[in-house]
Amino acid sequence: MKENIIRNKSFRFALKVVALNVYLSGKREFVLSKQLLRSGTSVGAMVREAEQAESKPDFIHKLSIAQKEANETDYWLDVLFHSNYIDDTQYKELHRDLSEIKKIIASIIVTMKQKIGKL
Repeated sequence: MKENIIRNKSFRFALKVVALNVYLSGKREFVLSKQLLRSGTSVGAMVREAEQAESKPDFIHKLSIAQKEANETDYWLDVLFHSNYIDDTQYKELHRDLSEIKKIIASIIVTMKQKIGKL
């Protein structure tokens, strides 16, 4: 069976977001970290939902939601970094991982749209 790269990367990213949430809770930051936790774990959840899509358009729709969640996660990471809740190392690692995930999701969406003739 072929390795599902986006499934694995989005799951590992979710685990990093959970760990960051625990770290931020120790710093008594709950509001921003909760937003990050919700959107950051939702990316992988939507990837998993896409695996069971009812049709190719449904698959594209679910991955498009994952893409939106990834963009929101990017925003919360920026806010946490620029408000000095996370340091440069934490930010760069998570941002790099998220950028890879966003590129893969975008590529999958484009490829699938080409396959069904929507591009």
